[in-house]
Amino acid sequence: MTDSNELDPEDRKIVTLARSARARNGVPEGAAVRDETGRTYVAGTVALDSLKLSALQTAVAMAVASGARSLEAAAVVTEAETASEQDRAAVRDLGGAGTPVLVAGPDGTVRTTVTAG
Repeated sequence: MTDSNELDPEDRKIVTLARSARARNGVPEGAAVRDETGRTYVAGTVALDSLKLSALQTAVAMAVASGARSLEAAAVVTEAETASEQDRAAVRDLGGAGTPVLVAGPDGTVRTTVTAG
């Protein structure tokens, strides 16, 4: 586990934003991504009858819809131990295999950092 105070300030920011989205919306997961220009996109889990997206998939979709061409980093706040393959694939599609994905628990403590690849 990583103390969030030890993270790069920009990575700490996306973890904090992801945690806030999860809490504010009362959803299972919150996520945030940072694009190549430093802009951030924040989202929660989408669970409609006709559409189901994880928080990270939603954040990546928001980045794409806003014109992002690449990702520098991603963060997800979840009860899960790591990012799912589907989440990592979404990050990989936009950011490439080496894009870091920070996985934090509900308290904001980063459990692990994996690559999208």
